Amino acid sequence: MRVRDLAYETSTALLANRARTLLTVLGIVIGIAAVIAMTSLIDGVKAQLVGQLGLNMSRTVSITCWPPGNQPLDLDDIEEIGGALASDYDFVTGFTYASGKATSSTAEIEYLSITACRPEYFEAMGLKAASGRLFSAEEEEEGSMVVVLGGSSVQNLFGSPDADCVGQTVRIGSSQYTVIGTVESSSPYQGDVAYMPASTAQTRLIGQQGSQSWSILGFAREGSDMYAVATRTEDYLYERFDIPRPDPDQTSFSSDEGYVSVQTAQAMIDQLDATTATFRVMALAVASISLLVGGIGIMNMMLTNVTERIREIGLRKALGARRGDITGQFLLESVTICVVGGVLGVAVGYGGAWALAAVAGSALGSMMGAAESIVPVISATTAGGAAAICVGIGVVFGWYPARRAARMDPVESLRYQ
Repeated sequence: MRVRDLAYETSTALLANRARTLLTVLGIVIGIAAVIAMTSLIDGVKAQLVGQLGLNMSRTVSITCWPPGNQPLDLDDIEEIGGALASDYDFVTGFTYASGKATSSTAEIEYLSITACRPEYFEAMGLKAASGRLFSAEEEEEGSMVVVLGGSSVQNLFGSPDADCVGQTVRIGSSQYTVIGTVESSSPYQGDVAYMPASTAQTRLIGQQGSQSWSILGFAREGSDMYAVATRTEDYLYERFDIPRPDPDQTSFSSDEGYVSVQTAQAMIDQLDATTATFRVMALAVASISLLVGGIGIMNMMLTNVTERIREIGLRKALGARRGDITGQFLLESVTICVVGGVLGVAVGYGGAWALAAVAGSALGSMMGAAESIVPVISATTAGGAAAICVGIGVVFGWYPARRAARMDPVESLRYQ
């Protein structure tokens, strides 16, 4: 039987019993929709967490090192570390925090959290300019009186989160700074923050506040094995600063003995992947019950079709139809029902995921005190998996009715009343 004839016979048979076909398709739609809705919502929540926690920068390495004698590292030490580990990192940079009262021409902030850093910090943290620009390496070396605003500081200093503040001046402490840009905020809970060249902050603010504790960020080379990079970094720091390795059972450390900690975002991403994979498996297990019910419905419908068309089957075999032709016809009917149900299920499931995301976002927003927007994510893998599931259900649950039809005796079938 030609493919065109087989397709024609399949469509004719399914349309002859529209109500029965529609109800059978509905069972598959519900099962596939449940799979798509749950998996796309879980992937959407994961993507939001990745963005808010800054885990999208999987090459970033957080390095903590306290040499013996409670002597924190300075910027020269950080440059030395970057040079020694140049084969593993594109750069190693330092940053620290300061604070102060900030005053604009129209408003005042009592506590502005200031990150003193070098330009590489923005790349390591995945920060980009929302307006204006970020400060340059030349401005950092010269100790320029510039500042980049972030978080809610633009709104609290200039009256609106979208205010055109580039070029405006802000007094921080006893000095005037020019706002050269703002950064995109990945979280609504950052508060009033600003970024300042490290050399400027060290001269104008840090010296006044007596803080010389610098944190370290490394940006690993592309394609690096992050776990191996972390291990080599730890080995170097222990040896370079003569820090004794801790006892595995030790739960605390003494600053007199020294301390080393190297953490990668990749480790957190892997842990998040494992957690979301667990939820995904649970969602698929629940949704598979609906698919099983839908598959049983397909088998029931196909067995009914076979019984109603016994004389037709006998006539076809008497006219020369082979077992493979009969099997192919009934299998194609079963698979067609599943594929149609799968296509509708993907559409319904994605729409349902948006509805669930809106409800979850509202609930989370009411608890956190700020609106949350969860965007469902449907990947090509998920859609392809849904298509494969549909075809599989059609074959598995349609095989027995199809083979039963193919094995019928043509003489007995023609005599069937």
